[in-house]
Amino acid sequence: TCGVWGELFTLVLGKRARGLDFNETATLHYSRAYFNASLLGQIFRRMGLPPESLEFLTRGAKFSKPPLTSTLQNLPGLLRLLQREISLPKDFQQDYKKYFAPGLAELKSPSVTNNANSLLERIDLILELLKKATYYSILSPLSLALRQGIFKVNDSELDAKEMPELAALRELQELAASARNILPNLQQENAVGAGFTGDRTTQTDNLTKPAPVGDLSRNVLLMLDETPEGKLILNQFDRFLERYGYLSEVGTDIAVPTWKEDPSPVRELFAQFIFNPPPISPPPARQSGKAKSIQKRLNLKGRVTSIYSQLLAELRWSFVALEKLWLQSGLLSEAGDIFFLEFSEIRRIVETKDRTLIQRLPGLIKTRRSQLEQDSQLATVPFVFYGNEPPPPLNVSDRSSTQQLQGIGASPGIAEGRVKILHNWQTFPEIDRSTIVVVPYTDSGWAPLLARAGGLIAEVGGRLSHGAIVAREYGIPAVMDVSDATLILREGQRVRIDGSRGTVEIL
Repeated sequence: TCGVWGELFTLVLGKRARGLDFNETATLHYSRAYFNASLLGQIFRRMGLPPESLEFLTRGAKFSKPPLTSTLQNLPGLLRLLQREISLPKDFQQDYKKYFAPGLAELKSPSVTNNANSLLERIDLILELLKKATYYSILSPLSLALRQGIFKVNDSELDAKEMPELAALRELQELAASARNILPNLQQENAVGAGFTGDRTTQTDNLTKPAPVGDLSRNVLLMLDETPEGKLILNQFDRFLERYGYLSEVGTDIAVPTWKEDPSPVRELFAQFIFNPPPISPPPARQSGKAKSIQKRLNLKGRVTSIYSQLLAELRWSFVALEKLWLQSGLLSEAGDIFFLEFSEIRRIVETKDRTLIQRLPGLIKTRRSQLEQDSQLATVPFVFYGNEPPPPLNVSDRSSTQQLQGIGASPGIAEGRVKILHNWQTFPEIDRSTIVVVPYTDSGWAPLLARAGGLIAEVGGRLSHGAIVAREYGIPAVMDVSDATLILREGQRVRIDGSRGTVEIL
């Protein structure tokens, strides 16, 4: 990513990019990625743009006026960048036909998975495709934000149908509707045997209690499997997982399993969609000419996100296949070990059988795993700090008495409910429309969880984040970019959120 950003900056700066180390634009602290805001501001100023340009495009921050002389000096480079932005749809379509479509077809075809060298070649192919896809994954959302800001097109005028998480949810709802048509008879005949009543409760000695999370989907799948029509639905569900199995909780972290590997959250949502279909915001009835123009950029962003996410999933599956070989040979001892190695180390082991490195592997993995576990235990880390050395973890107790928090309004509406704090969705929590979900971040794989909530509060993100897009699809109020929300708010606390004003009020 840093390399692609560097290429874009160099496109504008030309020779004046000399002396800038674009690899320094991001780094790791506390096992988390940090942007070098000072360096980015310096680069934007050198380009003749305000230092807060990235915040303007991604978060809607105010845009200051850059020095006119600097802008004029960079006018040729800025015009080159503008031309790239204008030709973005055409360029993507050309690269899709020439690189992405053939590349993904090759990756999805049967391949050799019992040879380390073949897997390394496969990984190199994916990385080459990812470099091209990263260019579009950077420019497409920036292009969308820029044009939407200039033409003042409201989110309600747009349809995010091409975003993979929304496409998946809509298809899952259609499948659930088909299942709903054949389940009433099955429910009447088999509810007692399955311990299922259709409203997520079980009956025991005339007492009603919530069904354990996971039982709902299990019972539904069992009932569907009892008839030819139901089996057809299950086959369609399997094909759905084949199409969207590349999505995961954290799409950009290939250490996290995909839906294909762990479909439990999707199965649970499928069952809930059958018996409790959520309301969906209707698509815009009529779009203005400006909205239609912006819609094309939003559709492009969705296509790019799909390609990028599929490539990341293929990259993960390739490393997992290599890890299986090394687990069998005794080179690694535990699932997940390979994700504690740098790619350069993996390459050295495959290509040169570096004995010294192989002997050091257990110690390297143990040290890095320990560091990650320590960092994951930190209650909070600073969102911004100055200097090269990060400060000690923050104490937010001084903000715990705050009665109102401010963020970015990302999905309009007002909702009241009880706080449910989640750091991941692997816990299958009980969530309904009275729940205000509070999360550190959202990614495309969070869609099954967010679709069930009554409101969303996220510590990071903006109007174009995955959580905001899903929230608007289901008419769920959402407030993003609320710093330390998972620490300031308490489990079960009542809050009122305003998705238009971007406020969170503690009741």
